[in-house]
Amino acid sequence: MLQKGLSVSLTYHGTGHTLDVTRQCMRIAAAEGITEGQALLELKIAALYHDTGFMYVYQNHEERGCELARNQLPGFGLTEKSIDNICSIIMATKIPQSPQNLLQQIICDADLDYLGRDDFFFIGEKLRKEMVAYKFVNGLKEWEERQWSFLQSHHYFTKTSQQERAHLKERNMQKIIDNKNKKGE
Repeated sequence: MLQKGLSVSLTYHGTGHTLDVTRQCMRIAAAEGITEGQALLELKIAALYHDTGFMYVYQNHEERGCELARNQLPGFGLTEKSIDNICSIIMATKIPQSPQNLLQQIICDADLDYLGRDDFFFIGEKLRKEMVAYKFVNGLKEWEERQWSFLQSHHYFTKTSQQERAHLKERNMQKIIDNKNKKGE
């Protein structure tokens, strides 16, 4: 569905991002001790659906993804309560993030996991291209300012991500400072 329905202009919010978020959710959940089958199932489904709304809208895509989930998931035998849980997990990814429970914290950390990884600049460039294509930023300077502001305000919620990603995120922030200094900004 995502492969056929997403615009090629979505250089960041594509199937690769969705699969990465799903993998990171499962990794963080295991480290956080989430072993209950229903919770893992709901988390995984939420990860797979969290950006499906991008097939229809850019802003407020989380709400549109929940509509899609509410229309499709009963056909797979999921209960209304389970679908409500899935949608609450999806909605937690909306920026600014404000997760209310551990599953929501996990998906929030998984959604922005790349901020504290070695592929940060590679993935960030995909997001920059997407934001330029959708006219959310006008150029490199505006992108760098927004990225810096976002990184400063962001924090990981789970102990796992705080331990495994926060220091790498700080390192990536230092690289940005170093690059600015090299440019003489």
